[in-house]
Amino acid sequence: MPSKKENSGCGCSSIPISFILVVLGIGYWGFTQIDRSKLNQFLTAAQEPATTTQPPIAPVFTPAPRQPVVVTNAPPSKISAVRLTKPQAAPVSSTLKKRPSPQALWEKKAIRGIYLSRYQATNNASEKMIRERVRYYRDQGINTIIHGVWGNGCTMYNSDVMQQILGYKSCPNQFQDQWLNWLIDEAHKQGMQVHAYFEKGIKIDKNSPIFDLAISKRWLVPGVDKTYAGIDHYVLDMEVPEVANFFRKIAVEFVQKYPTIDAVQWDDYLGYHAGLPGKVDRTDRLTKFVRQMRAEMKKANPSVSFDLCHHNPYWGKRYFAADWQNWNVDRVFIQTYNDANFNQELDYAKKYAGVAISDQQLYRLKELVNNTKIKSVLLFPSSGKPEETAALVKKFTPISN
Repeated sequence: MPSKKENSGCGCSSIPISFILVVLGIGYWGFTQIDRSKLNQFLTAAQEPATTTQPPIAPVFTPAPRQPVVVTNAPPSKISAVRLTKPQAAPVSSTLKKRPSPQALWEKKAIRGIYLSRYQATNNASEKMIRERVRYYRDQGINTIIHGVWGNGCTMYNSDVMQQILGYKSCPNQFQDQWLNWLIDEAHKQGMQVHAYFEKGIKIDKNSPIFDLAISKRWLVPGVDKTYAGIDHYVLDMEVPEVANFFRKIAVEFVQKYPTIDAVQWDDYLGYHAGLPGKVDRTDRLTKFVRQMRAEMKKANPSVSFDLCHHNPYWGKRYFAADWQNWNVDRVFIQTYNDANFNQELDYAKKYAGVAISDQQLYRLKELVNNTKIKSVLLFPSSGKPEETAALVKKFTPISN
């Protein structure tokens, strides 16, 4: 009888097919789950940044390529610490936070002036009213009041020179004799300056109290000065010795009568318009007169600045016979009332003491404030409402964070 044979296989043939299929299914499911877990661990490990000098790549928002920042020769622990530390603000950010506001820049201007016409703080004004007005302008950011003290051939104060030459002491006006003393005193208490504005300069109109006298004495240049449309002016002739002497005496008297005044200022009415008949070139003679008047004024009171607010040197000489570059004036402010030529005038203003604008150009104030080459800004209220003009300064130089 043959011996019994040992089974050499697994004996799978004796296991039911259904059982095998179940086992294979369970095994396959378990295998796939284990494999996915390992795969996820592998992928996670692969995505972890290695402790090398390679920084994380940031998105590029501009077409220009980004320069990589490489840390070399640093131990891994330090590199990790750098990456985990919150980035410090760049130094430029602190600089931006400290950038001056428009108002701070406005207050850096050497002269922040406003013009007051010769009747705007004199008629029936008490000492209390005048001092309050000074403080009002200070509160609006103004540091200089440019107030009319002369105009249309007469003074806004009692003048001995006027009395001797013309027979009366001042312009027709209801004012107290101390008004200018109060104005200067309060301004200086508030850290402000007062500049005496010789409004209309050497020109008069038919309403001037000296018009008839000037006609009878032949003190006027022939013809009508039509520099400004709608206003007929007549120019006092500085070549007449009596006229030139009168102005020189007025200049000396004023700075002696008000020794603490900070400056006197003349404007483009110190000139002869080119449209006057005869085509006479009065440039040299006007230069001689101004230089003499300034010299005598400075001799009488050297501390007072002799200023001018005029057109740029080319237009001044070409159309007003005003070669003011040779007048030896202390400061010149360039008038930029013509908006069409504003930028060209601004180029001149950068070279001199500053610029003068009208209340119709206040929208340009922020531009002027931000321009560090413009050293001073004067405001001319063409509306005749200086308090309203001053109040708008803060509107056009708002505080911004």
